[in-house]
Amino acid sequence: MAELFFGSPFRRLLYARPSAAGWPSSTTAAMDWVETPTSHVLRINVPGLGKDDVKIQVEDGNVLSVRGVAPAAAKETKEENEEAVWHVAERGKPEFAREVVLPEHVRVEQIRASVDNGVLTVVVPKEPAPARPRTRHIAVSSKL
Repeated sequence: MAELFFGSPFRRLLYARPSAAGWPSSTTAAMDWVETPTSHVLRINVPGLGKDDVKIQVEDGNVLSVRGVAPAAAKETKEENEEAVWHVAERGKPEFAREVVLPEHVRVEQIRASVDNGVLTVVVPKEPAPARPRTRHIAVSSKL
């Protein structure tokens, strides 16, 4: 039973490496993954990030790696720094890292991604399903 679960593409959803090399303080971003007849669609929350703040690549042939880094914070004027008093700082930097093992029979070279209203959408097209053979009648013979 455990082999079925841990051998599936979903194992990296649960055991993603958010602290991958160079990304020690990142977290795992919330994600939805839906499969349509023609593609796999991943939607990842990336609040405050734009297209230049998100890096997507395919590693090891079938591992989709998505990383995001907050843009450089707007520099406050010297006067604001001297006069500012922080009472609460809970939001932190919106950095994240996410890795997903892609299923077989996808077109890695045709992956598309876009960011809109704080949601990164990654579309992974599927390979067309092989044609099923049409019904073929087989004659039955008898020696009687």
